[in-house]
Amino acid sequence: MASTSGNDDDLTIPRAAINKMIKETLPNVRVANDARELVVNCCTEFIHLISSEANEICNKSDKKTISPEHVINALESLGFASYITEVKDVLQECKTVAMKRRKASSRLENLGIPEEELLRQQQELFAKARQQQAELAQQEWLQMQQAAQQAQMAAASISANQQAGSSQDEDEDDDM
Repeated sequence: MASTSGNDDDLTIPRAAINKMIKETLPNVRVANDARELVVNCCTEFIHLISSEANEICNKSDKKTISPEHVINALESLGFASYITEVKDVLQECKTVAMKRRKASSRLENLGIPEEELLRQQQELFAKARQQQAELAQQEWLQMQQAAQQAQMAAASISANQQAGSSQDEDEDDDM
């Protein structure tokens, strides 16, 4: 086993991934839970064995990063040479998929529009947004001015009514 500590879950392949592989590989076969657990443990041990050997090969070649070549050499040195052709095929597929992803994620290349044109369009959009923001600020300022004028007129009206009311009170007092 790769680890005898109580923290084995950190060093295993997710069981869901193994279950999916088993179902895809053997769709009409039932596999007992303890057999599934054994497959998980075997996969974990195999990965540990290969990665340890690849790490040693990497260190011997004074490299700090394990490369696919180190893994292929590890397979060969551990007696798994029969897997190398298939491993190389899978590696090539992975490289092809990664290349397609990089190309798909490069949105500038996919648009077919020169970078200068995209920059010009971006500047236009920024200018339009600034204009809209300025218009909105102007409208808000006008609304605040109107509200202030209305408040002043209301205050003046109240003041006038109070003065008119107090002068009527004085007139009534004079009549008495």
